[in-house]
Amino acid sequence: MRQRSTKHITTFGMLTALAFILSYVETLIPFSFGIPGIKLGLANVVVLTALYLLGTGEAFCLSLVRIILAGFTFGNLYSMFYSLAGGVLSLCVMAFLKKTGKFTPMGVSAAGGVFHNVGQIVVAGLVLGRNIAYYFPFLMVSGIITGLAVGLTGGLVIKRLRL
Repeated sequence: MRQRSTKHITTFGMLTALAFILSYVETLIPFSFGIPGIKLGLANVVVLTALYLLGTGEAFCLSLVRIILAGFTFGNLYSMFYSLAGGVLSLCVMAFLKKTGKFTPMGVSAAGGVFHNVGQIVVAGLVLGRNIAYYFPFLMVSGIITGLAVGLTGGLVIKRLRL
């Protein structure tokens, strides 16, 4: 078993708290384009930062803890299932793309935004019992746009924290 330094554990705790706070802040922002399910994904800046600074395992744990805490605090069981499906799928894709070394944090995050929506569409189709793929193009565009914004912000944070 790998020993974690106090700095590593403290950083993980701080990032988890920050992701949870940003999840709350996002509930306060009236952000709607008339399409249900589109969110800014502010907490994903923290997940992206954790992926680059702490590693895949820690980013995965942080994301799960944040989704569960936010789901119980600000959402409901269904929103938690949607978030878990999107979060797990997007993190798997982001970890893979980061590992290739061919993508910047912006590219990794944009792909994560798209695949987050793929995970949510799959769960929504299962819950509703019908094909809702027609909804995906709208979510794909929003995933790319918010993913690029998250990636730009996360890239700046990563650059500053690596000093």
